[in-house]
Parts: sequence; structure tokens; C-alpha cells
Amino acid sequence: TSPQAADPSVCVFLCHQEICENPQFIVGGASRTDICQGDLGDCWLLAAIACLTLNEKLLYRVVPQEQSFSEGYGGIFHFQFWRYGDWVDVVIDDRIPTFNSQLVFTKSAERNEFWSALLEKAYAKLHGSYEALKGGNTTEAMEDFTGGVTEFYEMKEAPKELYKIMKKALERGSMMGCSIDSLVPARFETRTVTGLVKGHAYSVTAVEECKQSQHKEPKVRLVRLRNPWGQVEWNGPWSDNSKEWVSLSKGEKDKLQHQSAEDGEFWMAFEDFKKNYTKIEICNLTPDALEDDKIHKWTVSVNEGRWVRGCSAGGCRNYPDTFWTNPQYRLRLLEEDDDPEDNEVACSFVIALMQKNRRKERKMGANLFTIGFAIYEMHGNKQHMQKDFFLFNSSKARCKSYINLREVTQRFRLSPGEYVIIPSTYEPHQEGEFILRVFSEKRNTSDPQPGPQFCSSPAHQIKIGNGLLDLNTEGFSLECCRSMISLMDMDGTGRLNLQEFRHLWNKIKQWQGIFQHYNSDQASSINSYEMRNAVNDAGFRLNNQLYDIITMRYANESMNIDFDSFISCLVRLEAMFSKSHTNTSSPYYTDPRSVCPLLAGLVTVHGDVKRALYLSWFDLCDI
Repeated sequence: TSPQAADPSVCVFLCHQEICENPQFIVGGASRTDICQGDLGDCWLLAAIACLTLNEKLLYRVVPQEQSFSEGYGGIFHFQFWRYGDWVDVVIDDRIPTFNSQLVFTKSAERNEFWSALLEKAYAKLHGSYEALKGGNTTEAMEDFTGGVTEFYEMKEAPKELYKIMKKALERGSMMGCSIDSLVPARFETRTVTGLVKGHAYSVTAVEECKQSQHKEPKVRLVRLRNPWGQVEWNGPWSDNSKEWVSLSKGEKDKLQHQSAEDGEFWMAFEDFKKNYTKIEICNLTPDALEDDKIHKWTVSVNEGRWVRGCSAGGCRNYPDTFWTNPQYRLRLLEEDDDPEDNEVACSFVIALMQKNRRKERKMGANLFTIGFAIYEMHGNKQHMQKDFFLFNSSKARCKSYINLREVTQRFRLSPGEYVIIPSTYEPHQEGEFILRVFSEKRNTSDPQPGPQFCSSPAHQIKIGNGLLDLNTEGFSLECCRSMISLMDMDGTGRLNLQEFRHLWNKIKQWQGIFQHYNSDQASSINSYEMRNAVNDAGFRLNNQLYDIITMRYANESMNIDFDSFISCLVRLEAMFSKSHTNTSSPYYTDPRSVCPLLAGLVTVHGDVKRALYLSWFDLCDI
């Protein structure tokens, strides 16, 4: 039966000496039998750990070898995980949750072996708690152990050469897991009559083809799987004690390391594997197509982004009014593949869109968003593509479906040219961070669209009537008035002369026309998504960080910006640009990336810190 969750209130953290005598970090080498699931619903993680033990090079990258409970022991252990593009080191102490001096969560078949339990603890620390590890997808842990890229295969749509694909994947050091979907949530992790468990993650640990003696079928294809529980196995053909093993010679049995033991590991025929399992996931160390015999050198570009409510969280193509506001990434496919047998001129690449930190933020109510992406062909435009472009152009390619997984991955082949990738959540107004990776076989590039820039251009000429401002407003706020005076007060007197006031008045009238253009419902406010267009019409070209800050600073709870806030924003932008041209010697009035060393390294600065630095600089420009 499925392990049952322990009551955390009665669990005690004990160190190794309090649990057993002669404790060891690893006993006789790390192996699949060292991973037995406890009372935590993290079979997805343990299935990945079991796969990790099949490749020593990968294993000892995650679990550094020179660690023990004896020589130079200081009470701590450290492990390494791939985290959104970087390898991070996680350090933990040796105290592990126990009940009646028995390990509550992951344990080894050897009572005095602790590497798997400590690895689980380090992974829990990475995500904030053991609780955060309940329920998940094996691909998450596989990628966190390797930095690889995962592809899914639905059994009902599996390619003809699936056996060959699986065989080649294991030969190349890929990690592989599988599961049986359950349409009824109440039946998750329930045992079927065949001994398989629905809604449960399994490791695929071997794929072999064997000769059968005195049998009508001379060869049989077999798959070896492991249940992370360390028990409960398949009881059909080729199970531990089934009659089918009689048809194999001793040499074939030895090659398969066949043994009858209730250890959670079992063999089954490849055809039975396809009939019983519904999904298989393969985490490749490189994106080489497993259908192909060639090994390529791939290049990868990594882009970090953010969906901001009211500004750049536009939702999918079903929401045309906001879809265009999503982050955009320019993809240039420069060289076609080297494949003399293929007459088509095309470039192969893989796109992987991963949402960040959702598991860690689960305790605050965060769940995985339903995410996906679309690819549009474009020609030479280096600016953010506007709404009309997406209204009149269909996508060139897109992910198969939007899905609530941490990462959505898909392989494409397109003609050389320029494209724009639009990653998005399915619903608009959903705020979160993401990482977009693009793997390509040849020399290709991807970067944010538009790239970080900070420049002004002549304002669009908008014809408006003469006369006073006719918006339904009770006047400008004190803060707005101070900003306006600060902008136009060239002589530092704190007052405006007639010429300065006339210039200010013309500015306000011009900006009023822009505001009225986007104030279609005459509600004295404009939608924050339209603010990007309004700012562009006023002659300012900003990078994405500043658009985010404008929304955060000036939009109300309904994501609308009233006229007073609109004018305050444009006054500050005008001040920023005018002073950057007139006071180039001052560090406060130049490109924000030059304000301090942190901003000079925008790629490595955390999103929230980066936004705060921009916000501080935004304030400094309004003296």
C-alpha cells in the first residue's frame, strides 16, 4: 500500500549517532536500493534519484564524494543542484526526521546508510520545506540534477521507434521516468490487480533485448522499472517469479541481473509496458534527437523574464487585447542543419519555458500556472511587436498545448530567418518569473525584444483643439504639481515664468490628447496595458524594467491609471530624459545601468532587487 503521511508533531530530528551504530554516508556504492520512500509523497523525486544512481558522473556532481561521518567530519553535508541556469551548493546538518528512532522519510535498505535521506533533506531545504515536496513531476528533479532538457511521450501517441529511443537515451546517460495517469484523483497511488500503481512515479532503469530458447519468438524486448516504495511490483509476465524466465539461458539471466526479491524493481515486456503506462519522460543532457544516430554540439541561450500584472501578463492568444504585452524574445536562425539526406532547408531547435519558484512559494498559496508559448515570423523589427501585428499575423509554430507543468518543452524545425517567441500564461493578469531556454544545433541567437535600451525620440504630433483641459478632473495633486514645477523651473527659483508655463501648458495639452486617445470609455482612466503605447506615443522608449515600475507605481487595484497619475509619470520621464542630455556628468541622469555596479550586471541581479534599483533611480530623477 501507499506510505501514509506521518504526524509532523510527533517527529523528532535526530543525528546519525542517535539512530544507529557505525553510521555511513555511502555503503558499498550508491545504488537504486538505497532509495525507499517513507511517509512523504515525493515519489517523483525518488524516481529521479534512482535514475541518478545509474550514472556515476552525474551522481557525484550532485552528491560530492569526499564526505563521511568519520574523517574531518564537522556535522554538515553539502549537495549541488541546477537552479534556473546556475549550479547552487546547499549545506545541511546531519539531523533527520525520525519517529521512534526510525527515519520518517526516505531511507536506505541498509539501516546505517544515510546519503539518500540527506539528499532529500537538502532538496527540501532548496524548496523551503519537506511539505513543499509533496506531489510533483519527475522531470523537475531530473532537470535539477542535470541541467538537462526534458521531452515527454504519451504512449498513445508514441513514435514507432520508442524502444530504440529509450535504449539510446540510457546509453547517452539520459534519465527516464514513467507513470500511469489516474482520471479520478481519489485513486491516486492505488494498487491495481497487476501490482502497478496509478498516479505514481516509476524509474526506468534498463532496456534490453534477449534471446529466447525453444520459443516461437526468438527475441524479447524487456524494460526494467523501479517503484520508489522499495516494494509492490508488477505480477504479470516477466515479473520476478513468472514462468517466462525459463525461456532464457543462465547467461541471459545474469546479463539482466535477474533476482527474485521484494525490492520494488521488476522486469516487464516492452509491449506490456506500452499497454500499461500512459506517459514517459526523458531528461536528456543535450537536446540531441533520440530518433537520430548523430550527436551534435548544441548551443543554448538563457533568458530570464517576468510576467507583471497590469503590464506584461497578457495571457495567451485568446486574449488579443493584452497578448501583445507579454515579454517578447527575438530568435534569429542563421544557419541550416547539416543533413545531406534532408532536402529541406531548416534549422532545428528546442524551446524550454520554465516557471520559477512556484513550488517554493506554495506555502503562500502559489500553484503552477498553465503556461505555453507561440512563435511568429518577423522581418527586421527590433521593437516590441504591437497589437495589430498579432491581429493580422498567425503564429508560425507553437507548443502543442498550454499545461500546468513547471516546464513546457518542444522541438521545432523552421526555415532560417527572424522570429519572435511569446511566452505566456494561459490566463492574463497572472504574475510570476520564468526562464526561457533555446537550444539550437547551429549558430543561432535569442534575446529579449527589444533589447535593454534607454533612449528618447521625437514625440508623435497629435492634433488637439484649443482651449482649457476638458477632462473630468478636480485638478492635479500636490505631488504632480511639484513634479511639473521641478521639470520646467530652469532657473531654480521654485516658480515658473510665463515662457516656462507656456511650454508646460503645451506639454500637458499634448499629453492630454494621448490620454484621451486611449481613454475610449471616457472613464477618466486608461488600462495599464495601454500605458506602454501611451508612453511610446509621448516619445519615450523604455526597457521592460521601467514599464514594470510604471505599472507598479501608478496603476490602482483595477490596473487602471488616472489622468493625474498619467501626467505625473510623463513629467518624471521627461525629467529623466532632459537631465540625461543636459547633465551627462551626473551619474544619476544617465543610463540606469551605469548608476552602480549592480545595475551594470543586469543579468545576474535578482528581479526584485533590479526593480528596486530602477525605482530608486526613477525617484532620483525627480528632484
